[in-house]
Amino acid sequence: MDLDQLAALRTPEGTAALDAAARVADADPLAAASALRAAGVPAGLAAAALTQVALRRRAAGKFGPAAAGMFLTRAGLEQATRGVVAARRAERLRAAGVGSLADLGCGLGADALAAARAGIRVYGVEADPLTAAMAAANAEAAGLSDLFTVECGDATAFDVSRVDAVFCDPARRAAGTGRRLFDPNAYSPSWDFVTALAERVPRTVVKVAPGIDHRLIPAGAEAEWVGVDGDLVEAALWCGRLAEVPRRATLLRDDPATPARQLTGAGDREAAVGPVRRFLHDPDPAVVRAHLIAELADDLGATLADPAIAYLYADTPAQSPFTRCLEVTDVLPFSLKRLRALLRERRVGRVEILKRGSALTPEQLRRDLRLSGDAAASVVLTRVAGQPTVLLCQPVPAGRR
Repeated sequence: MDLDQLAALRTPEGTAALDAAARVADADPLAAASALRAAGVPAGLAAAALTQVALRRRAAGKFGPAAAGMFLTRAGLEQATRGVVAARRAERLRAAGVGSLADLGCGLGADALAAARAGIRVYGVEADPLTAAMAAANAEAAGLSDLFTVECGDATAFDVSRVDAVFCDPARRAAGTGRRLFDPNAYSPSWDFVTALAERVPRTVVKVAPGIDHRLIPAGAEAEWVGVDGDLVEAALWCGRLAEVPRRATLLRDDPATPARQLTGAGDREAAVGPVRRFLHDPDPAVVRAHLIAELADDLGATLADPAIAYLYADTPAQSPFTRCLEVTDVLPFSLKRLRALLRERRVGRVEILKRGSALTPEQLRRDLRLSGDAAASVVLTRVAGQPTVLLCQPVPAGRR
């Protein structure tokens, strides 16, 4: 995709090509391309239309019905914020009194569009000309061009004094290769620029990788980890007046009607350690990353069995959106031979394998167990008091919690 192809797709002929591509998108790619060319669509336009239709289908999982009218790139879609996450962030900004927002590195516009839908005036800045043009096209397609405008340029040169707040999502992939960047100093804009924003703008939000080192979190900032339907999808730093608590774990559902669940705390406490007990609670990854295991343990009346492993154990099951509950039926030091014999004795032919603190790969273990039988179980590979341990468990139905 280039700027000329994007311009062609936005003409009446391009719209017709996109409609035709949607009708044949389920066919073999070569057959679909042939069908469009047979209908008189030029080869270049046909290829661009088919690519957009394929990307829009993939984007539906992130953006819902709005994806059908968006213009996308593969890299931009991979890095874009999910719709439910962007919408919640926009609601929080609006509730904090933000009326105007600079989106520095706006990408395809996912966050900016959500903010605009919340009534916030958004000024997007994007360095890549094609991506900037697509963001502007997406604003027009959503009917939000009066609230979200885009300029192609250097995010570091934007006059932030013009706005109430700043949102920055620095690029975490290398230009040209798409390789993930794990060193924040290699981000674009640079990490120094990003962290300095909080000193220049009283309300600053920075989207960061979920694996961010806690030592990089600026003093006084709130660090939030967000999960959607059990998947950890992002982290964000809320700075200045937007910071409410040191650490927050937020769980969302793709259904926007489902309210967010939040766990907050200092993030610097250690949970108590005790023996393996009858029920194992497997915390959501957002809770683990936010270092809120101690706060969750308080809520559950639970303890760790190893200070370095984020599995919690309690005498009773509990209903919590932040954990999955399993009943422990057997505890044994890890031994492939003993585990295989126990599963054979219980006629277990189907297992899910969970692991924390184990170097074993679930795929290899599954092959080595040579399962047979009609029963099912959960096998947990972990450590207890520093020793490799395997737990045989059964999921606890919601009605028992």
